[in-house]
Amino acid sequence: MTGTEVELEKDKAKYGLLAVMVSNVAIVAVAVVGVWRLQGDTSVIVGILTAAFTAVSSMTTAYLGIKAVSNTARSMTLGTGAAHRQTPAAPGGTDAVPAPAAPTS
Repeated sequence: MTGTEVELEKDKAKYGLLAVMVSNVAIVAVAVVGVWRLQGDTSVIVGILTAAFTAVSSMTTAYLGIKAVSNTARSMTLGTGAAHRQTPAAPGGTDAVPAPAAPTS
């Protein structure tokens, strides 16, 4: 990977995380305003807080999951992933198929 590609990956990670954080803050702000404006209606407050928690957790989980898959795919493409390595061939040039046993008399 060249220096430009590394910088691009760093920028993508920074701005992706920034977008998730800003959206999470916006969700929390809307939930706080909603709870504040309802002034004690507990069943609706529980619904708002539940929806806000679900939105924040799913947004964060989606970002981290996509980032992990992207990093794995990149490392496999560049040949540094463990799944990309080949296993050594069986000794003697065979394909690990056992030879038939010789008949005994």
